[in-house]
Amino acid sequence: MRRQLTDTATEMFLERGFDAVPISEIAEACGVSEKTVFNYFPTKESLVLDLPDTVMAVLRTDLAEPDRTPVEAVLRILAEDLNAMISWLEAQDDKAWASAAVRRFSLLIMSTPSLRAHQREMLERLIAVAAEVLAERAGLGPQDPEPQIAATALLGLWPVQLHAWGKYLDGIRTPAQVRDAITADVHRAARLLETGLATFADNARPPNATDTAVRT
Repeated sequence: MRRQLTDTATEMFLERGFDAVPISEIAEACGVSEKTVFNYFPTKESLVLDLPDTVMAVLRTDLAEPDRTPVEAVLRILAEDLNAMISWLEAQDDKAWASAAVRRFSLLIMSTPSLRAHQREMLERLIAVAAEVLAERAGLGPQDPEPQIAATALLGLWPVQLHAWGKYLDGIRTPAQVRDAITADVHRAARLLETGLATFADNARPPNATDTAVRT
């Protein structure tokens, strides 16, 4: 039912626009009540962009892994997302149609203010989770500046990957070429973070009293 609702809603939004399709029509098309729709998705925006608990759990688990740097953990998660999407593209008989469908989906999000706002809200939730885990790794509080800026920088790799989709999914490149090009962009961005974050737990520590003294 969850998949049916989101697939039906997305198809209707792509055809007519997000704001033009009421929840009641989506419910009717799926043969359920509006209440059922909201039982699965708390908002209209979440029908298009959802953040399952499993994603949050994976982020927590991977960032907490002591044998991985924070950058390596996030790159692993992004690579799995990318590979899943590339596998879907490769499975389609009409690669041009599939590429166009993904581009239309991206355009739907970029052209709808409420969807862009929802996307930012999801990213903020992920940043909060990352800051909590990174703070624990470094023996700091999640509101301390080091885990806050580290989490914000790490989660900035998500938009990099999303933007790369729009740049390389042109209907000309093969799915494998798209994957390689997107991966290269994400890794270029990640290299900027590696030096500072690779030793995050060693370098992040609360300042001492003399560091924070206010001189009058």
